[in-house]
Amino acid sequence: MATVLDTVDRAVAELRRGSAVVVLSGTGSVLARPAETINSGPLPFFARPGIGKVSVAVTGRRAAILGLASPAAPAVILQKNDGFSPQTILELIDPKAGDQGPIPPEGVTSQIKGRESAEHTAIRLTKIARLLPAVVVAPITADDAAAWAIANNRAIVSSTAVQAYDRLQADTLVPVSEARVPLAGCENTKIIAFRPRDGGAEHLAIIIGETDASIPVLTRLHSECFTGDLLGSLKCDCGDQLRGAISAIAEGGSGVLLYLAQEGRGIGLVNKLRAYELQEKGFDTIDANEQLGFDDDERIYLPAVQMLASLGINKVKLLTNNPAKVGALARHGIAVTERVAHVFPSNQHNWSYLDTKSKRSGHLF
Repeated sequence: MATVLDTVDRAVAELRRGSAVVVLSGTGSVLARPAETINSGPLPFFARPGIGKVSVAVTGRRAAILGLASPAAPAVILQKNDGFSPQTILELIDPKAGDQGPIPPEGVTSQIKGRESAEHTAIRLTKIARLLPAVVVAPITADDAAAWAIANNRAIVSSTAVQAYDRLQADTLVPVSEARVPLAGCENTKIIAFRPRDGGAEHLAIIIGETDASIPVLTRLHSECFTGDLLGSLKCDCGDQLRGAISAIAEGGSGVLLYLAQEGRGIGLVNKLRAYELQEKGFDTIDANEQLGFDDDERIYLPAVQMLASLGINKVKLLTNNPAKVGALARHGIAVTERVAHVFPSNQHNWSYLDTKSKRSGHLF
């Protein structure tokens, strides 16, 4: 019998290849497909019997950019009497798809949907899939939505499964490999790889020296950054923070760096690059994320809590400038006895990024 993780993972895989899935909820059921995969021609399956009128579901953030709803709305349904062309759909969901700006086409109306809705669940699935957070949806009008999905060979996922997904992925994280990896300046280092039961993204614990969990452990939560960590990008301070944290922990004698698979503040590398393109047009890092329909920070810290628990650590001195990380750990039972500042000089490419983090995200520098 399929588990919650299995059903969500299958739905995510279907969405990533541009297919449509059936989302069941207590308020109604929909057929949903990622809006960014709509590029030409008719929509397969959306014209079959048992399917209602097609609409586009976006986040409140994206709807607010279009002037159609509050950014606080969980999900917003966009409708048009004469339907949407593929180009119109892309212009609704992607600020780079057209030249006319964020003004929606004439005749587009909006309807807010709650967090329990199938439409909000479908948007959440696109976020898990690291796609743009928008879906083409149509209500299932057949008497039995699950039976319709089976008859039409569509994957089925429920709102309750998607709501439980993040917690279950974190709760099933277990260490799967461990090795000594001597680093420059801290040769007594080992890396432990953690993987969830569904075989999803792995997170790493970099343990420097011999930690003593009976006292607060110097700890850094570091979100992976391909451009900064690996390529040395000057657009952010991530590479400096990674190498600086390793050096600081080594100088302190021991500690842990958790390297978390949540690129781009949780939106994924492709979407981060989309946001970078918008930044070139004058948007700051937060506004760029919101133009795409994301919150300014989509990260989830449940995996970090589970990893620390697995390592027997429940008290930390946290290397961070972000009070939200302190609060996230504290809410889940990890005592943060001290926030240790983690500041590095800016450059001409990232000073605006750092200024935005300070003024708009509350980072402490």
